[in-house]
Amino acid sequence: MKAGKDKVIAFHYTLTVDGEKVESSHEGGQPLWILLGHGQLIPGLEKALEDHGAGDTLQVEIAPAEGYGERQEGQIQRVPKKYFQEARHLKPGMVTVLALKQGGQRAVTVHKVGMSTVDVDLNHPMAGKTLNFDVAVQEVRDATEEEIQHGHAHPPGAEAH
Repeated sequence: MKAGKDKVIAFHYTLTVDGEKVESSHEGGQPLWILLGHGQLIPGLEKALEDHGAGDTLQVEIAPAEGYGERQEGQIQRVPKKYFQEARHLKPGMVTVLALKQGGQRAVTVHKVGMSTVDVDLNHPMAGKTLNFDVAVQEVRDATEEEIQHGHAHPPGAEAH
């Protein structure tokens, strides 16, 4: 079976940027389970996985436009410290998570830390970077109706939510 929209794909990956390993699913031992066609992956990786099946390996280079976008100037914003869980430990250059007023979270880079506020760069930490993925496809299957309704894959043994 080949990967495509409304297929569940399990794969291991290693991400490198500028020759440095950024993250790898191999360290946790479990592959990443994704429902394709539902915005769970950056566009370039999702396109690269289409038409691949179990046992396939691929090396994918993804330009910023198909990854996390280009860096945009003027994205520094001053935010009250109360929106950060670990505000007292923040230092310039650190990547942290900002809790959004409307719910959800956003990865940001700390620019400057003040007494009651933190200046953050709202660009995604990987914006403007070329991403290099080494991917090994483990499994491809049809999504269940419940997975399609939920908009994400349910790995084996995971609770449906």
